[in-house]
Amino acid sequence: MGIAGISGGRLRIDLDAIAANYRLIARRVGPAEVGAVVKANAYGLGATEVAQALYKAGCRLLFVAHLGEALALRSVLPDETRLVVLNGLPTGAEPACAKAAVIPVLNSTEQACRWADTARQAGTRLPAALQFDSGMGRLGMAVEDLASLAADTGFHAAVDIAMIMSHLACADTPEHPANAAQLACFQAASRLVPGVPHSLANSGGAFLPPDFHADIVRAGIALYGGSPNRGGPNPMQPVVGLEGRIIQIRTVAAGSRVGYGHSHYCERESRIATVGVGYADGLPRSLGNRGAVWHGGQRLPIVGRVSMDSITVDVTTLPADRIRAGDWVELIGPHQSIDRFADDAGTISYEMLTSLGARYDRSYIDQAMGDRGEIA
Repeated sequence: MGIAGISGGRLRIDLDAIAANYRLIARRVGPAEVGAVVKANAYGLGATEVAQALYKAGCRLLFVAHLGEALALRSVLPDETRLVVLNGLPTGAEPACAKAAVIPVLNSTEQACRWADTARQAGTRLPAALQFDSGMGRLGMAVEDLASLAADTGFHAAVDIAMIMSHLACADTPEHPANAAQLACFQAASRLVPGVPHSLANSGGAFLPPDFHADIVRAGIALYGGSPNRGGPNPMQPVVGLEGRIIQIRTVAAGSRVGYGHSHYCERESRIATVGVGYADGLPRSLGNRGAVWHGGQRLPIVGRVSMDSITVDVTTLPADRIRAGDWVELIGPHQSIDRFADDAGTISYEMLTSLGARYDRSYIDQAMGDRGEIA
């Protein structure tokens, strides 16, 4: 714990909302199980806190990208929690994975052979997920390789196949024809390995028809309040509140220019507020002269370039007695969702969340534990 209120910004993370979003998805896709994706420090929001909140909400299956993320969580979660490493294992990491009872996703026959060898050396069957490429062209073995492993009795003697999985490329666009094509490929390939759980859907896939849900849905951005579908209404509860503190407010003459490169021209006498958050805190430079903050129910444009430690905001439209140095302005919150803020930056909510810097005063809303705060 540190001293509260000494940073230029504050980040509030609603763990109760994350739990509610988990339960909403679980109701929608049942009887399929919902696994939570907590990679990248739970999308920047704190993997330990988020994972523990999800466990309390009933989640027993967590996905991370790298083994190091799984090992960090293993020590803070009950043993019954299944931890799955999506990117598989680099050569030499197999013994540590097996010792920690972490489940690797095997994305190639090379990974599969190394994991089977590890199991034989340990004298026990080891669990693993098998991922094949159903049309995204990213991670996963070819369907032909999946078929070979499915028919390999030696592989089955060493490896307990815990899941067959693939990943949707266009699930956030429900009408995209790739979804149906990937589903057909997934269903055909899954029949090669019957009797084990199958998983295709991500957050967007959870809001596609039931055929996409299979046995396990891997929920990510929707848990954190991001919209699972492009263009449609967002059914998820907001999770993140982000504010920046005003350092000073100055009146500048008409014709003045603001910020690096003098990229903003003041056509009138203006009051410019400098807010103590910048690209070192995860605000994209693309927000300059495009994005906005909110204060007193009013949208206030970001003018000039985003600096490392600050942004400049035109507050001329607010009466001087309604905004002062030391006040807080909303970047993400009731007036501006994470998706809207990302749109203004020309990016996506995933990137916005995972870019959040370490300098914010962080606090967590968890009614079961009482509100908790910490310095990140």
